[in-house]
Amino acid sequence: MTRSGVRTQETRPGTAPRRPVGPRRARRALRWSATTLSVLILGTAGAGYLYYEHLNGNIDKGERSSGDSKAHRAGPNAAGQTPVNILLIGSDSRASEENVELGGGRDTRGNPPLGDVQMLIHLAADRESAAVVSVPRDTRVDIPECTDPKTGETHPATNGTINTSLARGGAGCTLATWQNLTGVYVDHWMTIDFAGVVTMADAVGGVEVCVNQNVWDRPLPGVPGGSGLRMKAGSRKVGGEQALQWLRTRHAWGSDVLRTRAQRMYMNSMIRTLRDQNVFTDTGRLTDLAEAATRSLKVSEEIGSVQKLYDLGMQLKTVPPDRITMTALPTVEDPRNRNHLVAAGADAERVWTMLRDDVPFDDKGATAGREKGDGGKTGGRKAAGEDPAAPDAEIGVLVRNATRSATLGPVGGRAGAIARSLVARGFTRAVPDTSGALAEERTVVRYPDAASRGDARRVAESLGIPPGSVSRSADVRGVTVVVGADWREGTAYPKPSPPEAGDLPKDADALNGSEKGPCMDVYGPYRW
Repeated sequence: MTRSGVRTQETRPGTAPRRPVGPRRARRALRWSATTLSVLILGTAGAGYLYYEHLNGNIDKGERSSGDSKAHRAGPNAAGQTPVNILLIGSDSRASEENVELGGGRDTRGNPPLGDVQMLIHLAADRESAAVVSVPRDTRVDIPECTDPKTGETHPATNGTINTSLARGGAGCTLATWQNLTGVYVDHWMTIDFAGVVTMADAVGGVEVCVNQNVWDRPLPGVPGGSGLRMKAGSRKVGGEQALQWLRTRHAWGSDVLRTRAQRMYMNSMIRTLRDQNVFTDTGRLTDLAEAATRSLKVSEEIGSVQKLYDLGMQLKTVPPDRITMTALPTVEDPRNRNHLVAAGADAERVWTMLRDDVPFDDKGATAGREKGDGGKTGGRKAAGEDPAAPDAEIGVLVRNATRSATLGPVGGRAGAIARSLVARGFTRAVPDTSGALAEERTVVRYPDAASRGDARRVAESLGIPPGSVSRSADVRGVTVVVGADWREGTAYPKPSPPEAGDLPKDADALNGSEKGPCMDVYGPYRW
């Protein structure tokens, strides 16, 4: 001890004296700790980077559009925001053994895939609402010329059921078909096959669905096929193969239109399930979902990374469930084939107009999207670079009378009246078709090829026919005005009133994203 009573460091025999603990040693310890921490951080980051690249490597990508379509993005609203449109396609591809096992049809393994589930997801420019529109797979539409990005084969424009577009140039052809059908610019597409549905359903832990009666979708005498779905009345979670059966069931619901309702109910439930799960605080759950999503989905190339998919998901997440509206395209029986459907004239056009003008499908938002954007004048269709039209006097126009409807007979002389009106407007080559009255629910202007697109739009504009009613068709040889049952008098197309928020037609079969109550009714023969 020192005189002051403070103990000094004692040295035992045979040992070196211990160094005092001073500022120098403390600094050295801090440096060691910092180095160790840096190594740990860098190691973790490296593993995270490798896993991020692994997930990116899972993603299968494809060309955004492989078809002849000239739709343009909608202009920004007053805040500089633009809507986002995503096409979701469910493929019946049997290109793998797993898909064959899940979907059956081993003898069709090599056949081109069909897009049997098709939904357009519209995220409003202000990100406060979202709309989903399903089109039944057997709806007959104009399919544009498409080039298959894998084989380079070019498929000519045709008129057929919308599900066949996937086989004529992949998802990019289906996207182009939707753009021509709706006049809406579609930003992205995503596709998922049988195996992907099973994987995603398991990853989210099952999705709750509901039936009012016991259901068994099975083959019956004279009615082959069936998804195999079998469950008792009430609500229950379906996962894996049973989730796929729910989405594929048609006979047990009674129609293809009702199948789209069951699919929308499933999607509603899945959205609610994901929102309720704390995946971002559960590393295991987040990893499972990331693996499932990146392996299950094929996406258009411009969103072909984990970061871009995550950003898109975050935008969708901002919309509250009660501002998500799911609908089906209003359709009627196809006059050419009772097993097919066609868009239901003015009701279908109203749905497309609301999408083009970014008008909310519910009544909880702004009155009309046009108040926030370009005045609703273009509907997202016109832009610089539009195909030029020939001088009016050089455009040949054939006018057809198709005013007959399911409940009303044709109006005589309509083709002649509209042809004379066009001649008076300067279209001196306009003539009526004298082959007899046809039946079309709504008035349309059709054209045969890209070279005549501008001419067709010029004719439509002169008559006041909306841009969404102008489409390419393999059934015409030149610009053709088909005067439908919605235009039975006058020489100026009746101007529809602009849609208000929530102004959906009744046959759009709207479902709100927050609804948990709806159950599917089972068609009698498939109850047990």
